Amino acid sequence: MPDRLASTDAADAPLKVLVVDDHALLRVGIVTSLRSIEHVNLRLFEAGNLSDAIDIYRNEPDIALVLLDLNMPDSKGLQGLKQFVETFPLAKVAVISGTQDEFVIGHVRALGAVGYVTKGQDARAMSDIVLGLLGRPVPNELGGARFPRFPNSSRYDRVAELGPRHLEILELVLSGCSNQEISTATGLSLGTIKNYVSTILLALDVKSRSHLISLFR
Repeated sequence: MPDRLASTDAADAPLKVLVVDDHALLRVGIVTSLRSIEHVNLRLFEAGNLSDAIDIYRNEPDIALVLLDLNMPDSKGLQGLKQFVETFPLAKVAVISGTQDEFVIGHVRALGAVGYVTKGQDARAMSDIVLGLLGRPVPNELGGARFPRFPNSSRYDRVAELGPRHLEILELVLSGCSNQEISTATGLSLGTIKNYVSTILLALDVKSRSHLISLFR
């Protein structure tokens, strides 16, 4: 897939950024925003799905930042992020998403992402955020806008230790579903659901379902 050169500054080696989003218009919008950055030599790559993103990163291992859409056809939300960071443990990945849900942001951070970029940013804000994530000076002082309102709690870090089924059940619990409703939704027995919930409470060091829900509000 062709890359796009954002600026030419012979004094610095280019900083490579990979933009991954299945919506072409949104992806082009982000790329256009980044191409407007002055005084920084960026080399931009694009991918429309997780599979292409993995191929590009494998061929360009010195990519400085990956902007990864949270939901794409070939990846289920957080599982796509988890697959990418497990495949490339040294990758610097920031999620781009249309939601500002604290629960989602908590998962994203726990899974190893370095930032969380909300879709719909204007070109100036997007450029500033990316510059901040790249460790470059931010003219408009917006680059620190990563993991907004994320509380500092070690419990969030433990979310990364939960498996896919635990994450699925945790999401249902936080949505207010009862054990019976979760059993119906997942096809697992009520006893199995109770065991999963108990494991989740133990892993996150909370004593009750209500306490668990309050942590992610």
